[in-house]
Amino acid sequence: MSEQRSALIVDDEHDIRELLVVTLGRMGLRTDTAPNLAVAREMLSTVAYDLCLTDMRLPDGSGLDLVSEIATRFPTTPVAVITAYGNVEAAVEALKSGAFDFVTKPVDLTVLRGLVRQALDLNTRRQANPEGTSLLLGDSPAMVGLRDTITKVARSQAPVHISGESGTGKELVARTIHAQGSRAAGPFVPVNCGAIPSELMESEFFGHKKGSFTGAHTDKLGLFQVADGGTLFLDEVAELPLAMQVKLLRAIQEKTVRPVGANAEAAVDVRILSATHKDLDVLVAEGKFRHDLFYRINVIELDVPPLRERTGDLPLLSEAILKRLAYAMKRRAPVLSRDALATLEVYPFPGNVRELENILERALAMADGDSIDAQDLRLPHATTPPPPAAAQTPAPASFAPPPASVTPPAAPTAQGVPPRDTGTAALPSFIEEIERNAIQQALQEHRYNKTKTAAALGITFRALRYKLKKLGIE
Repeated sequence: MSEQRSALIVDDEHDIRELLVVTLGRMGLRTDTAPNLAVAREMLSTVAYDLCLTDMRLPDGSGLDLVSEIATRFPTTPVAVITAYGNVEAAVEALKSGAFDFVTKPVDLTVLRGLVRQALDLNTRRQANPEGTSLLLGDSPAMVGLRDTITKVARSQAPVHISGESGTGKELVARTIHAQGSRAAGPFVPVNCGAIPSELMESEFFGHKKGSFTGAHTDKLGLFQVADGGTLFLDEVAELPLAMQVKLLRAIQEKTVRPVGANAEAAVDVRILSATHKDLDVLVAEGKFRHDLFYRINVIELDVPPLRERTGDLPLLSEAILKRLAYAMKRRAPVLSRDALATLEVYPFPGNVRELENILERALAMADGDSIDAQDLRLPHATTPPPPAAAQTPAPASFAPPPASVTPPAAPTAQGVPPRDTGTAALPSFIEEIERNAIQQALQEHRYNKTKTAAALGITFRALRYKLKKLGIE
């Protein structure tokens, strides 16, 4: 016989406590109640609860304080808050503090029971797989940190915005959050917001009724209804037109949708994950993205590192990709030669992991035998890495360069960068020096306004911030 689950209910209203005790008791939970923070803290110090429900306003403090304490001291205990109806700001603040989810007063018992089931399912999954599972490969500090953050946000119901360059694997991050969370048994519905015609967006997201417009021959469920009980992933959310952003904001806040042609709204239970390679801060400042929607979907932000920052992950990634591709082609997986791996190590990968997959798929088709060599990679503008210094030998005397007095040193260019000596300069260092001078000049021209500087350079604000940090420009 399994041990009975327990829940702590913290609310200063006697009627609310009684309602929650009865509801959770019928679900088979043992319940304890506390009318204030002091009693709740005393109970938490002596009993390990499977769930906590707390009111936002308590006689001796805020429920947010309890949320933060439980998230820190008892990270395996999901805590949900009870907020006043329509108080979206308080609910968002609770999610940022570490709350699992929230319910509004008057309490909808159907919503409450669904929340409780998800919280208990989360604990069941954690006990069955304490280490967690991840589809994200890599042992670099950047990936270890990303996986740790995903583990934390997966136990919440808070909206998560995933940022990062194209090809870094933002959808894979979203799928991992879904797989590690309490909604893993529900559907994961990805949608590319930039691929839906604007005139069909409302129907695609919210569904429509038969006869509501020309061509609506049958009822159709929208993406929100399809994702009910699971996760809706809004990829390239920055592509949504402003008119649709308003309707999306209402659906997220109210947790209801109205299909086109319907007379009533329908309740939906979805977790919203979103992603874009664009800088939403800049788009909000330019009036191209609604600030209220930005704050609603950006409760938690995850930044996926580009491949060039994942030092040491290339061998593991390449091996896994080659095995997957070879399996699909029903052939033996080849290995990367040392020179091929060395060539990949110095390549900047502007297309990130997606580009690595394309390169390896092409190499797999071109390679002969069980090994992939550097020439099989066919990298654009690839350069063979220079041999180690110890392996270099002095040039014969007959080929010695002329004395310095014969050939004067190269004059610097207008930007302060000397013409590149292709025989001795390292390509990455040379490119970094060009970038540094170009950025410094643009900063000076725009009086160190980073938004205008990024626009002048033709890059995103986030990319500029990364380059300033990378190049050590204050």
